[in-house]
Amino acid sequence: MARPTNAQPLPLMVLSLGFIALWLIAAAFPFVWTAWGSFKVEPDFFSRSDWTNAITGVQTIRQTGSAFTGAGYEGAWLEQEFWKSVINTAIVTLCVTVISLTFGTLGGYALARSGYRYTFWILIAALIFRAMPHVTLVSGYLLPFFELGIWGYLPTTIIVLVAINQPFTLWMLHSFFLSIPKDLDESAMVDGCTRFQAFRLAVIPVMWPGVVTTGLFSFLLAYNDFTVTSMLLTQENQTMVPKIASFLGSTQAEGKVMYAVAAVVSAIAPLFVLVLFFQRQIVSGLTAGAVKG
Repeated sequence: MARPTNAQPLPLMVLSLGFIALWLIAAAFPFVWTAWGSFKVEPDFFSRSDWTNAITGVQTIRQTGSAFTGAGYEGAWLEQEFWKSVINTAIVTLCVTVISLTFGTLGGYALARSGYRYTFWILIAALIFRAMPHVTLVSGYLLPFFELGIWGYLPTTIIVLVAINQPFTLWMLHSFFLSIPKDLDESAMVDGCTRFQAFRLAVIPVMWPGVVTTGLFSFLLAYNDFTVTSMLLTQENQTMVPKIASFLGSTQAEGKVMYAVAAVVSAIAPLFVLVLFFQRQIVSGLTAGAVKG
């Protein structure tokens, strides 16, 4: 029986699988190790004498009577009130994502269907603004925010993050709209729809994966941001990333580094769930944005 012509040689297949396995182990190890260590005490997880203590939990058993403990999570969430930062992060990320997608979708569609030459220069200006370092943009906002007395509040940070993120959503959604033939919305208007109805009823359902993909990137920008949130928010209104950084600075001297480890795991876990839940839409959206119809 002849072997299929598209079959790979066995050595190449073994090498490919070995490389993928090695890459998965290297990529997953820091997260798995941190999640495992978050249930240990500091002398085990940061043991210098024997690294296997982080696995066996010798000191954890000695101090708590069990190989695992939730003291790090209890200290971070209750004693250090990490739950407040979680709520602040949820508010910021949700608002930034919704606002960015709303304006980005409308603007991207208008630019994609526009026949004027200034469309190109609008996109170039947006690209230049997006390429600027965040710290230079935030420094320009500080003085007026101080003068108006609105520094330190969540709405202020949301405005700045939307301004930083909007050029990216505009560019990305613009490319998605270009991949959709104009005949689709033109046919809807021939059937009696207005331009907005054609946009809402005919175009958006087709490019929904692109909207989800862009929304996820907008979410990640707000969720993982440190520069903007650390400079514009007070201690009481901090989001998760600056709060974790404050743990490493303030609690380290007190011997409570495990609060930071538990907080890191708490911040990472929702991202895994989010990506797993939207993985099909992400792949479809990136594929649609890469190929023009």
